Amino acid sequence: MIKELDRIILTRDIPENNLKKGDIGIVVLIHDKSLGYEVEFSTLDGDTLSVVTLNSEDVREIRKHEIAHARVI
Repeated sequence: MIKELDRIILTRDIPENNLKKGDIGIVVLIHDKSLGYEVEFSTLDGDTLSVVTLNSEDVREIRKHEIAHARVI
């Protein structure tokens, strides 16, 4: 179950926000019974890229043994 301040994985590209499937974000707010989330995506040095409202199918929990991958925006 995803909770506030959890790190999540984006499950689809969102080109209008320069986000790609697999990007890692932090849940800053949970909407009505976990049907949606406000998620902040940041650069690795801490600058906020965007805060996006997402549906539950747009995100997933981080799984054991996954590794992060960096990309330039």
